[in-house]
Amino acid sequence: MILTFIGHGYVGLVTAAVFADFGNTVYVVGHTPEKIEKLKKGIVPFYEPGLEELVKKNVSAKRLIFTLDYKQSVPKSDIVFIAVGTPSTKTGDADLSTVLEVAEKVGKNLEGYTVVATKSTVPTGTNRKVKKILDNSKPDGAEVDYASVPEFLREGSAILDTTKPDRVVIGTESKRAQDLLIKVHEPINAPLVLTNFETAELIKYAANSFLAMKISYANTIAKLSELLGADALRVLEGIGKDKRIGDMFLSPGPGYGGSCFPKDVKALISIAKDVDYSFSLLEDVENINHQAKRDIVKKARKALGDLRGKKIGILGLAYKANTDDMRDAPSIDIINLLQNDGAKITAFDPKAQQNAKTVLKDIDYKEDAYSVADGVDLLIILTEWSEFKELDINNLKKKMRALNIIDGRNLYDPERLRKKGFNYIGIGR
Repeated sequence: MILTFIGHGYVGLVTAAVFADFGNTVYVVGHTPEKIEKLKKGIVPFYEPGLEELVKKNVSAKRLIFTLDYKQSVPKSDIVFIAVGTPSTKTGDADLSTVLEVAEKVGKNLEGYTVVATKSTVPTGTNRKVKKILDNSKPDGAEVDYASVPEFLREGSAILDTTKPDRVVIGTESKRAQDLLIKVHEPINAPLVLTNFETAELIKYAANSFLAMKISYANTIAKLSELLGADALRVLEGIGKDKRIGDMFLSPGPGYGGSCFPKDVKALISIAKDVDYSFSLLEDVENINHQAKRDIVKKARKALGDLRGKKIGILGLAYKANTDDMRDAPSIDIINLLQNDGAKITAFDPKAQQNAKTVLKDIDYKEDAYSVADGVDLLIILTEWSEFKELDINNLKKKMRALNIIDGRNLYDPERLRKKGFNYIGIGR
């Protein structure tokens, strides 16, 4: 098939590269000349394991084509996927301006029969707006059907999540569009959820909000465990063994972040308000997430007392391992709070350092973890990078001025570090 993806962010670029690897001819339409030129050379604009190699392979095979021109791809495409961002507005609503703008551009360039499918995360009712725009903008003689095909990829494992998802959701009112979308997904061995626009749109928000709720629940249990003298890791392990619950997203830490959970929780709260429903459960999920970040700072104050002039090292800046994404990373709020208390910050992240420099100022960025530890009064681990698990503890001990560690990801054995003289502070331990 011939496919077009509008947008080359995480969703658009990863999914386009995977579908090109399946043997389709795939166009990716962007709006930034510099990024498109780099992508033509196989240079991707963000870090995702395995993605650069997949892009280079399919660019070389001439199956993956990058362009700025809708006319080069849309008229000949069987399916056009809209995969642009929907960031939060100040009120928590999803900003649909780019989605609707793109829909009009796509509509003007349609020829023959085309399915236009929205992969962007959008509130219920958005695809009906897209349908209206396409109907009004398409040329005479063009036929178009519409669908909502939400994505469920995770940064750091996006290729695997695209090739082996838990399910493929297709929301459409057209049997012809449904059949074409089922066909393009044939290489993916996953259950199909076939439904209408509104259900497909809500599935995405409901899934992400539920996972965010699990993270906040884990942090609540961690807080309670500290107060009661229990070990939160064992508590969560115990409940995670229950097949009805499962152990994924039950790890306590500094809170969730990234491009999806924060904005999707806000958006679902806002969607509920639009129909006069107060989604107080998700409001509490948000509050608990903010508290998880504040609790890291409280632990620092308890360990050091007055933070003014204290040197604190931060290991990990990205919101999670295996990505360079700094969007809503817990490190941002935590470091800002520490700086407000007068602390001096050194930091290192294996992949997110350059992106961090655009949002975190007055930080002494280092080239490795041991340089961060040099002369610090406290070391805080905020991202679960594998290389942090393998650090030479004896070397850290030699570097640090005071042996205080806040293990925000529970990477280490508390007893091992305490035997070496560290004041070890975990989450829920």
